[in-house]
Amino acid sequence: MKNSQFGQKEAAIHGDVLESIFTHVPLIDLVPAVHVSTSWKRAVLTSLRHFNKLKPWLFLHSQSTRSPYSVSLHAFDPRSQIWIRIILHRPIQYISAIRSSHSNLVYMLSPSKFSFSFDPMYLTWYQINAPLRWRTDPIVAAVGRRIIVAGGTCDFEDDPLSVEIYDLETRCWETADSMPSVFKDSASSMWLSVTVNGNRMYVMEKTTGVAHWFDPETKSWFGPFNFRPDVNICSSSIGFANDRLILIGLIGDDEEVLRNLKLWEISGESLEFFTEIGDMPEKLVEKLRGEEFYMSSAVVNVMGNLLYVSSSSNPGNVFLCEIRDGACSWSSVENVVVNEKFRLTERMVFSCGNVGLGDLHKAMATDGREFVAVGKY
Repeated sequence: MKNSQFGQKEAAIHGDVLESIFTHVPLIDLVPAVHVSTSWKRAVLTSLRHFNKLKPWLFLHSQSTRSPYSVSLHAFDPRSQIWIRIILHRPIQYISAIRSSHSNLVYMLSPSKFSFSFDPMYLTWYQINAPLRWRTDPIVAAVGRRIIVAGGTCDFEDDPLSVEIYDLETRCWETADSMPSVFKDSASSMWLSVTVNGNRMYVMEKTTGVAHWFDPETKSWFGPFNFRPDVNICSSSIGFANDRLILIGLIGDDEEVLRNLKLWEISGESLEFFTEIGDMPEKLVEKLRGEEFYMSSAVVNVMGNLLYVSSSSNPGNVFLCEIRDGACSWSSVENVVVNEKFRLTERMVFSCGNVGLGDLHKAMATDGREFVAVGKY
């Protein structure tokens, strides 16, 4: 009875006031709010649609380097500007080291099993037989109903560029055309950047900018393309920001001293046009560089209109770039999850997810997950 009276009393608040209030409420607390009353639900949805809109979350998957190698999960919600600890009451089954080579997919690969997840909250994990070829550090991406696994094979395999495709509908592995020979010496996620849009998977060598795209329908590769608009780029990554292909270039010198980070939009039928859309402010470049920074340590995640940049060698901060109307808005947030003990005992993998109220409700109601805010900036 008290809950009913409370709901009726609060429902009398003017809709505009409720909407304004909800713009300041963390997303994880809006899930119970939509169940208070119809007017509250309407105000929550209006607030999310028109005022403080949903933004892709950055997930931090941390795995202990010691037995039993458990995995914990944190997330940063840029809309609410808070880090969240996600308590898993049904822990992820460990089969090997957790990895990610594309923004929204994480996986674990052992000689006999392949486990992966790519839904917004990583609620569903598929566990299937491993690919036919043994791989240690492949590129892995979800393209439609298919999971593409390429490169990353062990030295004893005949074809280091082999490609295998798992079809989620037929539940079978298929082989495809091998990766282009230009990737022969760099066919692993350490040296390649991968992104997906529609039915295409784009692969680029980070140090040279040579790129190809792959069509899983025809199982064929197309290219090459040259993604090098600046000769001073030492390492780069690619990603799609709302269907726009973005190149993220680290500008430096032979001693791997980071001097700048720039963004270009790639366009044209032959992907030959480059439009510079922004660069990271100098103060943030200094913070990213820190006391020790390696070009290969940069981790880039792109989803929606948000770009996240972090560094495995200097993980204390995460850098955000919001791309709107061809302009960039930069900021940084302290990674409150990381401390010295964490760095020594955990390995970190970043990914992204488009998390909505429905995803959170499902995670809470059916998977029993708890969400605890652990800090803000």
